[in-house]
Amino acid sequence: MGDIALAAETIAREAEIQGKSFVHHASHLVVHGFLHLLGYDHLEPEDAERMEARERAILAELGIEDPYA
Repeated sequence: MGDIALAAETIAREAEIQGKSFVHHASHLVVHGFLHLLGYDHLEPEDAERMEARERAILAELGIEDPYA
């Protein structure tokens, strides 16, 4: 299907800036990446809404707050 590459230093920096835990931010990025591998994208507003809704639902199941709030 594809690869998902993450940079720990970037995740740590972004998490700190956004006031999120490293684990929650990394989890969001992994979910986001997997959705891309499954064919989701966010080029058009309606596609972004669909993808973000799916991300929110998956992350909620993992006990992670809405990353877009």
